[in-house]
Amino acid sequence: MGQAGAAASVPGTPFLRSLPLLNEEKNAQSGGRSLNAILMNPLVDREWDDSISTHPDATIFHSTAWARVLVDTYGHRPCYVRMSLNGSLLALVPMMEVHSVLTRSRGICLPFSDYCAPLTFITFGHELVAQKLQQIARERGWSYFELRGRSIVPTNVPGSESYYGHSLDLRIGSEALISNFSSSVQRAVRKAQRSGLNVSIQSSPDAMAQFYKLHVRTRRRHGVPPQPRSFFINIQRHLISPGFGFIVLVECQKGPIAAAIFFKLGRHAVYKFGASDERLQELRANNLAMFEGIKRLVEGGAETLHFGRTDKENEGLRRFKLSWGTREAEISYGKFNISADNWVGPRTRRSTLHNRIFRILPGFVNKVAGAMLYPHLD
Repeated sequence: MGQAGAAASVPGTPFLRSLPLLNEEKNAQSGGRSLNAILMNPLVDREWDDSISTHPDATIFHSTAWARVLVDTYGHRPCYVRMSLNGSLLALVPMMEVHSVLTRSRGICLPFSDYCAPLTFITFGHELVAQKLQQIARERGWSYFELRGRSIVPTNVPGSESYYGHSLDLRIGSEALISNFSSSVQRAVRKAQRSGLNVSIQSSPDAMAQFYKLHVRTRRRHGVPPQPRSFFINIQRHLISPGFGFIVLVECQKGPIAAAIFFKLGRHAVYKFGASDERLQELRANNLAMFEGIKRLVEGGAETLHFGRTDKENEGLRRFKLSWGTREAEISYGKFNISADNWVGPRTRRSTLHNRIFRILPGFVNKVAGAMLYPHLD
């Protein structure tokens, strides 16, 4: 077993420094090409953020700040990989080792991240990156690894999962953006603005607490348990407070009725969470939250806004995201099964029975369920 596997022999101990993988020269040589691979822990190695800052497609999900959220909330182990080919940077692969008493160990790039493709820096050698990940997975005893993006997945391999993705070009400016909104969105925003609602851009723990109350309500309506409160406490601590995002809070006289959370790293922004009180849906507060978030991102110099992934069966959410003038594309995942030694094909449609169950459970039961379930999920 290589050094990476040896370092993992101490239970519950994350990597404390960068670790070169043994035998990488022998295993990766192909046609005179030589691959060097290093396992990194971005929580202690500042070189990771320096490296991703040079890539035009890096998002908040690739950052150390997001890694801290995942580690502090769920205890996952960072296994971030830096690969060089013939001395030139080839790829950066952020990977978390997910392990629990209920599930086998696996590598995910990255848990609870809608899209997080490995960052590649040259146009060739991608097959070597995939081969190296397979080697790492075997050494670490993973049952599989999953890539949430297809930058290094062979083109002839079908995605293991696929979703809709929607992005908005913010460089055209606020006026042009508004003109591209659907007529229904424009009417909804005007209605919300005339309703006397108060909108604020927040970064405080109290604002996050207000969002969480709405989040619990919204998740129950959708038939899924909410993520644990600690997840959002860590988001506020590691992302919102340091300036990597903000919370849009919309209030009426009765209190907060809608909220949205946006992340931003460099020129890329992400709409990650939205929540609202359905009892006051006619005020269109959720439309106003989105509108004000987009305005703030334009003012802050963001060039693109990604709306996250959307299940292909969720036609209502798809229409909502398209109504903001977004461009639609497919988000496809790649999953490699270690024991079968092959890429996994599309899985069958998931059961929706659990959605019906969580819709009828009391809110506090859903919160307990979320706190128990999410550490085992990804």
